[in-house]
Amino acid sequence: MSHVYKHIELTGSSPEGIEDAVNQALTRASRTIHDMRWFEVIETRGHIENGKVAHWQVTLKVGFTLEE
Repeated sequence: MSHVYKHIELTGSSPEGIEDAVNQALTRASRTIHDMRWFEVIETRGHIENGKVAHWQVTLKVGFTLEE
């Protein structure tokens, strides 16, 4: 069986760290996007307040299977 995938970009944010930012993006997207299959981190950045990391931002490319 062949599959066709759609790619989208998501950006997650978290004061806890990079992994939590990824999980935040995927968890939120999973409410409306089904059959997500893979992700690729394409950008990592952060927000600085008072000389310290306030939160992380991670942009992902996500692939999901199109419904039949």
